[in-house]
This record gives sequence, C-alpha cells and structure tokens, in this order.
Amino acid sequence: MSDSVVTVRPRRIRVVCWLSAAALVVVFSLVATSLTGRTGDGYGTFQRGDQLAMVGLGVFGALGILLFTRPRVVADARGVRVRNVLGSYELPWEVVRGVRFDRGAPWASLELHDDDLLPMVALQAADKELAVEGVRALRRLHQAHLAALAGDPATPR
Repeated sequence: MSDSVVTVRPRRIRVVCWLSAAALVVVFSLVATSLTGRTGDGYGTFQRGDQLAMVGLGVFGALGILLFTRPRVVADARGVRVRNVLGSYELPWEVVRGVRFDRGAPWASLELHDDDLLPMVALQAADKELAVEGVRALRRLHQAHLAALAGDPATPR
C-alpha cells in the first residue's frame, strides 16, 4: 500500500478558540486590576491574592477553551487515529465501513462495521473545502485498503 499519511486539523475553530482564550485572559486581568479597596459595606478589602486568583481563573478558563483545539485525524495505509475533544481512537481500516459527511452534519464521521458512527470533530463543516478535501483523502485511503484486500494487482503493497 502507499505510504501517504493524511493529517487533518480544524482551522476555523482553532482561530476562534485562540482569540477567545486570549480575550478571556485579558478581561480577567483587567478585572483583577480593578479589585482594590473595600469589598462593600463590610470590613473586607481586596488583597493581592484576590487579584492573582482572578488572573488564575482567566488562565484556567482559557485552557478550557483551548481543549477545543485538540481534535485531529491522522490516517495512513494501516488505519486511522481520531482525537476528539475528549477521547481518542485508533482503528484499523478493517473495522471501517465508510467515511461519511452527511448533508447538514457539523462534522464527518466513520461508519464502522458494527453500525456505530465515530464522529471526527477535526473534519468540521465550518472549514468547508478543507473538510471536504480531508474526507476525500480518507476515502481514498480506505478504498486503497479495500482494493489491497481484494487482491487488486494495480494496487501497490
């Protein structure tokens, strides 16, 4: 089989997430600088620790947003590795029936022989042509695997 490797990562969501994460850290840092003086009618006052905690909350929120940049699909002649926001899967082509990208679906999915559908969040409809090309490349690898199993002499091994 061919030695080609297909790697797909979403483009649009990564840009949105990085910008959102940076904006969140900036907003929380600005709020932290405004935490000075008395807390209200009581005896409490804002301390340096309160300001640092507010910046820390912004950083943790930004890290949570950046989890959405995690999806990736890597496929080669042996199989496909899917990494979604939560969870990763490594599947040989033998268990894959087809690569689907249904009209109106937010992302592509792998149809497995046991009738399960495995979402591939890295191939998002929002990325338009990038996602379409990724699905086509995965389908070519899958077809090459099926041809090799059928003993097609035109397919290199």
